[in-house]
Amino acid sequence: MTGQPSRKKVLVFRELPPDQLARLQSQHDVTVANPRVPEQLAAFNAALATAEGMIGSSYPINESLLAKAPQLKVISSVSVGVDNYALAELAARGILLCHTPGVLTETTADTIFSLIMATSRRLVELANLVREGRWTRNIGEELFGWDVHGKTLGILGFGRIGQAVARRAALGFGMPVLYHKRSPIDLAKELPELLGKVTHAPLDELLQRADIVAVVLPLSSETRGLMGEREFGLMKPGAIFINGARGAVVQESALLHALDHGTLRAAGLDVFATEPLPLDSPLRTHPKVTALPHIGSATFETRHAMAELATTNLLNALAGKQPISAFHFSTT
Repeated sequence: MTGQPSRKKVLVFRELPPDQLARLQSQHDVTVANPRVPEQLAAFNAALATAEGMIGSSYPINESLLAKAPQLKVISSVSVGVDNYALAELAARGILLCHTPGVLTETTADTIFSLIMATSRRLVELANLVREGRWTRNIGEELFGWDVHGKTLGILGFGRIGQAVARRAALGFGMPVLYHKRSPIDLAKELPELLGKVTHAPLDELLQRADIVAVVLPLSSETRGLMGEREFGLMKPGAIFINGARGAVVQESALLHALDHGTLRAAGLDVFATEPLPLDSPLRTHPKVTALPHIGSATFETRHAMAELATTNLLNALAGKQPISAFHFSTT
């Protein structure tokens, strides 16, 4: 094929950095319409009818929405997780789905480890003590935190992010690390620096032995609701629970029961079953919970890198080239 590639109709459903939007506009006819903004919803719905490519994140692209987009060939998600997308319908229609793994690995691992630190040392609670003028004397034992160094960390999920968390824990804080994954990693081949410091363990054993349990699992039919009453009941007295993956991996009622009636010491959460967290959620103000507004990859550098990769994925796909990171439906 010779000549200039034909311009395609592209729908941007969450704002992109100006330089990445300009890349798209230079090659295609672009509509920017964020369906979360009431004034833009009509434009979003209208653009679906002719959209051949879509790019954005954090909005459910379900079967009924896809039915309004008969020309759609590719969706480029500015995210790693794909639980907002109707995967079966995309696969059935042959619509390519791209995502952005890799570029956010280290930043998300930073966030998860910061939750481990903040929850263990009660940083938010004690910072508020100072902010609110309630620091009137040296703190007593009732406000002491707990050491992180040397504690056993259990990691559920051991992909890129889980491995990055393990490096921080084992190499930086001298923490023995247990991990649970369907198939053990060949550490000598893939992670030689963690040999002798990281051990594969069955789920129940990990829960029973770890002082801190961190979830870094993608959401799937197998992981949805994985952490329930039985699992929290297996955790050792005084253990801390961290979720930096997806909220739906956790049965929140079971987590609350473990905090209120079990022996779970605290929880650090960056994700929730419903986001933003409803005002009436007991997790929002629970004294044992350190809650963050899903900030795993939320740094200037990483969000721009994600947008750049997503834009490249979309441009490649629309040009008939292989995207850098297409999602493989067979893995779901």
